[in-house]
Amino acid sequence: MAGLDMSRRTMLARGGAAVAGLSVLRLAGPAHAFGRQSGEEVIPWLDQPEDNPAPEVIVRQLEWEELDSWLTPPDQFFVIKHYDEPTLNARDWSVEISGLVAEPLTLTLADLQARARREVTCTLECSGNSGLPFLTGAVGNATWAGTSLAALLEEAGVLEEGIEIVFWGADAGEQTRGEVTITEQFARSMSLADAMDADNILAFEMNGEELPSLHGHPVRLIAPGWYGVANVKWLTRIEVIDRRFQGHFMARDYVTIREVERDGESVWTFTSVTRDRLKSAPAKVTRSGDQHRVMGAAWGAPIAGVEVRIDDGDWQPATLTEGEGSQYAWVFWDFEWDAPEAGEHTVTSRATGVTGDVQPAPDDPFLTGKTTFWESNGHITRRVRIG
Repeated sequence: MAGLDMSRRTMLARGGAAVAGLSVLRLAGPAHAFGRQSGEEVIPWLDQPEDNPAPEVIVRQLEWEELDSWLTPPDQFFVIKHYDEPTLNARDWSVEISGLVAEPLTLTLADLQARARREVTCTLECSGNSGLPFLTGAVGNATWAGTSLAALLEEAGVLEEGIEIVFWGADAGEQTRGEVTITEQFARSMSLADAMDADNILAFEMNGEELPSLHGHPVRLIAPGWYGVANVKWLTRIEVIDRRFQGHFMARDYVTIREVERDGESVWTFTSVTRDRLKSAPAKVTRSGDQHRVMGAAWGAPIAGVEVRIDDGDWQPATLTEGEGSQYAWVFWDFEWDAPEAGEHTVTSRATGVTGDVQPAPDDPFLTGKTTFWESNGHITRRVRIG
């Protein structure tokens, strides 16, 4: 159809035009300190995550009370593995762009590094973060460097029937379908329109250094604004197909099941985890003499403001201190807690996005109707003892 053809050409042109002539993309400011001031000490939270029952999967989490940098160092950045970590040699590695394309490509790391360089600073969060009592620090912020995905797809020439892009990782493991057990590579997909977003890159650097193995060396997808699972590590193949991809991590796992009301009746919806949701969290409470302050982070959308509630009191505005105006990176915030009474207290935060969206309360129907732990972005409450 002519209309479909025009929108498709427009989409491809926009993706290519956005990257042409622009060698570096910076979406956030430089790294800033989040450390303690002179004489300031951290008061430990009373509530701590439960012991990790699956260290082979949840390899590393952010320690909130140790958070001291706007950019998360790779050795503090969360790591989640679905299968065993593959061993890849950068000299022998290549990524294939194939399927419904006019000119299939096979690109080495040197090929990617020779193309226009792009950088994006963005926060990645596991979609299961805070949905389980032992998974509370699966979030981090980094500057990623690589080259444009849209430019590569444009170079390969996506054919008319191509509508879905599948990203295949080198990691693989067994999955059971009924009575059949198969070995399946990790893979995630997105629509062609989403893949052509000018901010998506094939990344080979993290915070100015070679991408570490646990974070996807030699190359991973970085799709700013998407939950961590979409940012495929150890990338080996990009495939263009003509239908929705129904791999394990699209159609069976990372699926949010939610009960909603339509025309007075309850209906169950099943949606793949895709884009980030607005969220904030208190990171730590500090004390310097009689002065106390609460620090934390907010992410998932461009942030307009953060509020803090002590116990069951009123919501009070916090001050945005680092990363304000970022499109994809988290914002740090600071709240001066005046003259807290001795004893145990709760500290809760909520974020508001620039569009007016507000981080939902735990009793919001949007959350109470959800039966899976994915995309749990309700208020986070921590407990602390003063005095």
